[in-house]
Amino acid sequence: MPHLLYVEASPRKDRSASIAVAHAFLDAWTARHPDGTVDTLDVWNTDLPEFDGEALAGKYAALSGEAPSPAQDEAWTTIRALAGRFQAADLMVFGVPMWNYTIPYRLKHLFDLVSQKDLLFSFDERGQNGLLTAKAVVINARGVAIGADFPAEIYDHQSTYMATWLRMVGITHVHQILVEKGLMGADLDRESRARGRAEAEALAATLSD
Repeated sequence: MPHLLYVEASPRKDRSASIAVAHAFLDAWTARHPDGTVDTLDVWNTDLPEFDGEALAGKYAALSGEAPSPAQDEAWTTIRALAGRFQAADLMVFGVPMWNYTIPYRLKHLFDLVSQKDLLFSFDERGQNGLLTAKAVVINARGVAIGADFPAEIYDHQSTYMATWLRMVGITHVHQILVEKGLMGADLDRESRARGRAEAEALAATLSD
């Protein structure tokens, strides 16, 4: 039974292009996989603990090969549970709005919590090795298009960050969908969303399990 993890990173559910296009993918995917399950992780309504104090001490204890203290182990309970949602996924879908040419801070907070040795990656003589084998779909929404003054090959820290993080945790089968110009008038917004939804629905229909 396929298991999909949907990570929602926009706080504006009523206006978000990333949510609208991601939901188009989810609807098409669930129609194709009626036996599948969808786990929604909304970063704005999920407890994301601070990574300091006992949590940070527990990380360095583990890196040093030391047994964690009870307080450190307790601090890692939520971190392990969050990472477990990534570990369980066969497919991940991310709805990611652009904030100042990169990803929202709450999504970065989530990644900083779960990106831990022996949870999502490991080390050996080859270096750092990702532990996840899922596929991923990333919906990148932007209010404007990255243009000549900000060439994408230099200033796109949204899709490139997502590709880098996914590669770090072992995921190399990645599809990215771009939805842009959402703040450049209602007509352009509708057109971009329509293209994004069509691309998402087509991808959901063809993406193999």
